[in-house]
Amino acid sequence: MSAARGDDTLLRARIVVPFLLTGIIWGSTWWVITDQIDGVAPSWSVAIRFAVATPAMFLLAKAMGRSLRIGRGGQWLAFAIGIMQFCGNFNFVYRAELHLTSGIVAVMFTMLIVSNAALGWWLLGQRITRSFVIGTLIALSGIALLLIHEAGLNPLGGSIPLGILWAVLGILAASIANVVQANETGRALPMVSLLAWSMLYGTIADFALAWVTAGPPMLPDRATFWMGIGWLALAGSVVTFPLHYTLVREIGAGRAAYNGIVTVIVAMLLSTLFEGYRWTPNTVLGAVLALVGLVVALRARQSAPPALKQAA
Repeated sequence: MSAARGDDTLLRARIVVPFLLTGIIWGSTWWVITDQIDGVAPSWSVAIRFAVATPAMFLLAKAMGRSLRIGRGGQWLAFAIGIMQFCGNFNFVYRAELHLTSGIVAVMFTMLIVSNAALGWWLLGQRITRSFVIGTLIALSGIALLLIHEAGLNPLGGSIPLGILWAVLGILAASIANVVQANETGRALPMVSLLAWSMLYGTIADFALAWVTAGPPMLPDRATFWMGIGWLALAGSVVTFPLHYTLVREIGAGRAAYNGIVTVIVAMLLSTLFEGYRWTPNTVLGAVLALVGLVVALRARQSAPPALKQAA
């Protein structure tokens, strides 16, 4: 297929619609999480979210006619993804937002592509290009400017270093899930079936972690919390994860990851409107550098072999 024809393929509705939809929904979830952790133990908020999302994902798999029999190897893979993605990653993210504004955490998560590349190089022997390194350094310089500004304000009254630590751990957990799901076993399984079992294992781990770290659940009765649970569980999980991973299979992880740009724009806009985030020349420069670096890094990966794209 020629390059021109490949670009035409990207403009088809079945590619453009899920691409934009996942970016917009995920951009909104960063802000919705801030209400989820207002007076609620983060671990319980995560556990309730996936207690709602998990049966919905199983119902989706059945509605799509996908078999839920994924074999022993598939179950082990689902367990690994569940622990890393739907327990570790989300628990770290929710804790990060106790200390950092949601838009900043979203910007930091654009660096998921960096940990993906590093793990792919270490575990799978995949090549990292010079352009990718240059783009990464540009993006990191932009993120550093944003974090320096955040440290000066500290609007949430928390610990900036602790927020950064939680975010980094969340990035690593998500990256491990991304890498392991790209193996031969994962590619042979229906995506929604694999995700359903992964969410189930993650939910079990979420409840165990919540009970150990926060004791019995004490959940609020305010409507916004439960509306947020519905949005995060159904739109932010059941709708987006199958769409995103299907995009990864169709156009490659490098190009699919461009929806991270849409996510960041939406997240920063909502943070500005509802969290009182104030822009300065340094933060504008930081955001521009982060996005430009991300584009440079992702464009470098488009020319990578298929195995590298699927591991992102």
